[in-house]
Amino acid sequence: MDANKPRVIQDFEKLGKDIQEQIKLSYPNGFSQHLIQFTNKEGKWVSALPFETDEKYYLVRMTSQEAKDIIFADDDYDDEGILKESVKEEFADKYAELDYMNETIEEEDDFKDDYDEPIDDDEDSDDE
Repeated sequence: MDANKPRVIQDFEKLGKDIQEQIKLSYPNGFSQHLIQFTNKEGKWVSALPFETDEKYYLVRMTSQEAKDIIFADDDYDDEGILKESVKEEFADKYAELDYMNETIEEEDDFKDDYDEPIDDDEDSDDE
């Protein structure tokens, strides 16, 4: 992460549609396995999805359950929580000119280098 970039902490629903689409393209297999943990300005632990653009570094605030709920309710994802191929192609064409969009996040370990382990706030509710 570039230290000079503004850091934006926001809920997924409050992000613009274009940023939401770029996040979906970057995380075609869902969000929950990519959440990181940090302390907010009040000193409370928060989980969030990291996402970086050329201009900003986003921490998209969500719990593991919220991450799963977002994918489940989104028609862009199939029943298994995978971004539909037609949607992936549409977003890839739409955002092809963006340098940071050249790589999707598909491996669980991609963001583990500098962050704490993700919060597993639904440890007892894996009956989905």
